[in-house]
Amino acid sequence: MIEFRHLRTLCELHETGSLAAAAERLHLTQSALSHQLKSLETHYGLPLFVRKSRPLRLSPAGERLLELARQVLPELHRADQDLQRLAEGRSGRLYAVIECHSCYEWLLPVLDDYRRDWPEVEMDLPGSVSFEALTALREGRVDVVVTSDPVEDEALVQIPFARFEVLLAMAPDHPLAEKPHVLPSDLASETVITYPVASERLDVFQRFLRPAGVEPAAWRTSELTLMILVLVKSGRGVSALPAWALEAAAADGLVAARPLGEGGLHSTLYLATRAGEQRQAYVAAFIEAVKRRAEAVFGAYAEC
Repeated sequence: MIEFRHLRTLCELHETGSLAAAAERLHLTQSALSHQLKSLETHYGLPLFVRKSRPLRLSPAGERLLELARQVLPELHRADQDLQRLAEGRSGRLYAVIECHSCYEWLLPVLDDYRRDWPEVEMDLPGSVSFEALTALREGRVDVVVTSDPVEDEALVQIPFARFEVLLAMAPDHPLAEKPHVLPSDLASETVITYPVASERLDVFQRFLRPAGVEPAAWRTSELTLMILVLVKSGRGVSALPAWALEAAAADGLVAARPLGEGGLHSTLYLATRAGEQRQAYVAAFIEAVKRRAEAVFGAYAEC
């Protein structure tokens, strides 16, 4: 049967034009090389080269194997190199999902820097799984998830990297802006604006309103933080957003921001990956890059 060594031999015979030169390149004796070729010729009942030709000339059967060698050997070499890079942690796949809508602005520079530092890692942001990200992670469809909704799952590792406060944004002249903090009952008559996420995954519903038995008068959604702030500023509703997402708008007087409850409402961001994969060099580098960026951006928010 055709083996890898046969294909290499045919290439060397074609390039050198002699058994002696090919044997030297392959670090074989001429006798060993002749025996290798003879066994293959016997198997197929066909000569691989024209005897007594100078330089050595391949037969039609030899030309066919040379064609195969030219197709297969480069692929084998690339596969060998890829496996070596994988073994050394220099290559792999990193599909990242960011469940936190307001994180995109500060995380995108991390992704750009990572692509520059790890050019051999295939990286993508598959947005189609944004709302089932941890399931996709468990199934191997994505590799890293930025989330504030950890789950109990031994198959996953969920690494906290930033703790932050969720504040209520409102128009500067909104009556709630006169209060030091907002109570659940204050939102019973309000339109709450959120990202397009199920209410079961929103802290303002699950950890603030519903434990108090309160539902807002209305609920609307927007995918963009900027659009949410425009709606809030124009008095179309109020919105619970991370403190860092409100900092600039509040400083410019475009919106007012108040704590949710007397002690405030706090949440934590996690980097989730499959158990064991967090130790792979290119995954560990991504995790550290996100942590450094969070500390630089959030300052006091990055308490984890």
